[in-house]
Amino acid sequence: MKLDARQASRTLAQPGALRAILLHGEDTGLIRERAIVAVRAVAGTLDDPFRLSTLSRDQHDRLDEELGALSLSGGRRVVWVREAGDALTAPLKRALARPGDTLLVLEGPGLAGRSKLKAMIEAMPDGAAIACYPEEGRALEAQVRQMLDERGVAIDPDALSWLCARLGADRAATRGEVEKLALYAGEDGRIALDDAMACTGDAASAALDDAAFAATAGDRAAADLAIERTLGEGTSPVAVARALLSHLHRLRQARLAMEQSGLGAQEAMRGLRPPVFFKRTAPFAQALSLWTAEGLMRAADETLALERACKQTGAPDATLCRRHVAWIAGTARTRAGARTASGSGRPARR
Repeated sequence: MKLDARQASRTLAQPGALRAILLHGEDTGLIRERAIVAVRAVAGTLDDPFRLSTLSRDQHDRLDEELGALSLSGGRRVVWVREAGDALTAPLKRALARPGDTLLVLEGPGLAGRSKLKAMIEAMPDGAAIACYPEEGRALEAQVRQMLDERGVAIDPDALSWLCARLGADRAATRGEVEKLALYAGEDGRIALDDAMACTGDAASAALDDAAFAATAGDRAAADLAIERTLGEGTSPVAVARALLSHLHRLRQARLAMEQSGLGAQEAMRGLRPPVFFKRTAPFAQALSLWTAEGLMRAADETLALERACKQTGAPDATLCRRHVAWIAGTARTRAGARTASGSGRPARR
């Protein structure tokens, strides 16, 4: 059977009579975290050799033997398989056809949508396939709150928004940052914005945000300074292109809400998830007043072209990045000039 995120936690904590659990998707940290929950629910620990057998990729040939083994200390056994792929489909089908109560936990990061292994587990009445994808928006905020609540630590709303905007897509990395914050705050502590910035602030990441916000707001001097800091901190030009693209898409999402639903800039920004960090709302609103959704789409297309160019062997990628940021800032300045000349508060149609 196929389980969604709402059913996953309960099933992993109480696998019941399930014979196999497949964890697949893009978030390898979440896959590992959920696998640990399932293993502990049945074996009680992660280091009992009589009740748990962990098989790495080069040990998959032992799968049939381990599934048929008996627990020598009583209790149900678990076979935990790492890097499971479609090559295991046929041997697993034969092994699971035999009676037994051993729980099979499969980690299958990167399985294709039409994976034979996934289809087989989903078709089993005593099997469960659980997708593990990066959390974002409100789901990410709820998860961070839950992690901190487990440690008796509270967090201010603005600190939570800032933190979630900074966290990456991997659950393991997110948990590491949250644990660091919880240790900093201490038991029954509270995390304010300054605390979050002190513990998780990344100079390169902050400079990259500065470059993106300044460029789209038409502040050429600030954008040039920020991109130099970003590249000087060792950020790759490809990472710069991707961060710019993410910022442009958020701007376009808000701009479409304004053009199609008649929302004001502040309302459109509040509808974004995660919301715009409050210290950056001014340049974000400035950009919304300068760009149209069409113009932002063109800028996104040019940014994709930048990423492709940066990946070419021997390309002057840092120079291409600087020129692209200058082009975005220059385009925004031109739009600001056209708006001033027309006396209109609406962005120029370009």
